[in-house]
Amino acid sequence: MRRRLINSTLAVVLVVIAVFGVSLVIVETRTISASAQESVESEALRLISVVESRLLGEETINSGVLAEQIDPARFALIEIPGREPISVGDRPTGSVLRATETGEGGEKVTVEESRSSVTREVGRTLLIIGAVALLAIVSAVLLAVRQANRLASPLTDLAETAERLGSGDPRPRHKRYGVPELDRVADVLDSSAERIARMLTAERRLAADASHQLRTPLTALSMRIEEISVTDDPETVKEEANIALTQVERLTDVVERLLTNSRDPRTGSAVVFDLDEVIKQQIEEWRPAYRSTGRALVCSGKHGLRAVGTPGAVAQVLAALIENSLMHGGGTVALRTRVTGNQVVVEVTDEGPGVPAELGARIFERAISGRNSTGIGLAVARDLAEADGGRLELLQQHPAVFALFLSRVPADRKTPERPVR
Repeated sequence: MRRRLINSTLAVVLVVIAVFGVSLVIVETRTISASAQESVESEALRLISVVESRLLGEETINSGVLAEQIDPARFALIEIPGREPISVGDRPTGSVLRATETGEGGEKVTVEESRSSVTREVGRTLLIIGAVALLAIVSAVLLAVRQANRLASPLTDLAETAERLGSGDPRPRHKRYGVPELDRVADVLDSSAERIARMLTAERRLAADASHQLRTPLTALSMRIEEISVTDDPETVKEEANIALTQVERLTDVVERLLTNSRDPRTGSAVVFDLDEVIKQQIEEWRPAYRSTGRALVCSGKHGLRAVGTPGAVAQVLAALIENSLMHGGGTVALRTRVTGNQVVVEVTDEGPGVPAELGARIFERAISGRNSTGIGLAVARDLAEADGGRLELLQQHPAVFALFLSRVPADRKTPERPVR
């Protein structure tokens, strides 16, 4: 590209020099020739005046006297009627400039000058024009090289940026070059890089969320299938199969929720639902895991509460909190429901050491965990809660108390306290 830019610029300059240079040479040649001819004619006119004035004064007219009145480089021939012609100087050979003037008494003066002087003057003019043209060509080449570098280097840089995008490096460079067209291309590439980065982030986030959120229902489903495989009681098989179908439905809901949340985390499908059913389902699902570790899972507070949200999403949030207490907490884990203003609150607490002080403000950030876990569960739970207009907070660090806030739907009757069980 550099070569093409240099060649094109040089070609334009050469064309301009050829057009204007030839025109200038023609004009200057004619001007110099005309000026020289006018000088010869002026010399002849002045010389005839001298001859006439000397004839009137009856003064001597010879070559010595007239030689003082003429340019030494020129030749003059004076013809006076009745006298011998008088010549002054050496007569030039070859092409000459000639001027003839005639006086009132018949006197005739002819002045000649060799055209070589004109040729020398034209040569000097051509030399000057050639030097200027050469300087213009050198300047044009330097300017073309500079301009080519200014354009070619950014294009090479933009090509490298595009190649990086194609190789999977979506980092925008935010580099501009001071050329509007190239800056526009750079803007488009940076915007594309940002979009690709967001897409890659969303895909990685979906993969991480899916692996985390699908683990629990898959484990529960596996346990139900194992129960079916080791029992011969038809009633037990039927019961476990129904529970397994429920787990499959929940698994389907988790997948749909993950896909919806990956497209737009703010998208919710909130409905009015019975909070007791969601809590009961989670208690039944997680109690076997707690019994196997010698721990208890209980619930208390108000019952008959109705909230606004997505039942599947609320179940996933509670599952994340219960699993978090199972992995990082200790002792009995308690779910307590209460009402505050126009909101329903579900608190999850345990008797463990709580949340470390250095993690308190960052506990809901991704990849933040007090132990060797993924650090995804609480971040996903918070996103799910906020998608339906709720919120998830850490109310207390020691012991840990997590609270899920949902919009409340007032009941027609007073809701009594739920006993601990």
